[in-house]
Amino acid sequence: MLELAVLGLLKEKPMYGYEVKKRLDERLGHTWKFSYGSLYPTLKKLSKAEAVEMEFPDGETITRKKKIVYRITPKGEAVFEALLDESGASATEDREAFMLRLAFFRYTKPETRRRLLERRRGYLQDRLAKMKESLKTLRERVDAYSLELMQYGANETEHDIHWLEGMIEAERNGANGNGVNGGNGVNGSGASGSQPGTDPSRFGVLRGETT
Repeated sequence: MLELAVLGLLKEKPMYGYEVKKRLDERLGHTWKFSYGSLYPTLKKLSKAEAVEMEFPDGETITRKKKIVYRITPKGEAVFEALLDESGASATEDREAFMLRLAFFRYTKPETRRRLLERRRGYLQDRLAKMKESLKTLRERVDAYSLELMQYGANETEHDIHWLEGMIEAERNGANGNGVNGGNGVNGSGASGSQPGTDPSRFGVLRGETT
């Protein structure tokens, strides 16, 4: 998943390694936990795969990591799109995988966004049904604190379903090409060749199910 995050950030602009680290923390740290120790190995791996190119100062080929500028390549753009469009079970059932894709929803096609949102909602609806069944069958067999914890999980899941339904409705209303955020570009600026995105500020804090 780190490859997806790094490529998504480098799509915005070329960055030094420490800038990538800072942006990861600012943009994704509240919903996704990652290891900073794996950042530079990931950048190196992407460079070897020609998905990222390294720009050295003054024409040098060996320098300190903090002096290297990392830039996404056309091959990296294709890799990013493929990773973002993955629609397997993990993309919607795994909280961190879903939240990471949500962070870059502005780069996805409207039908892809709706598909992922609807699958996530369906997964949580099934999860909620199982939670409620457990509450019903275990009510007389567990202590009050365990029941409170189970109820808390059910309440959080209900909240997330409601939140997703709001996003799905907003995506449907924005399906005419104007985008949920009212712009024609990825960030509402009218940049050509990009799909309209979703403005997360309309939907509150990004949250997932309680595990």
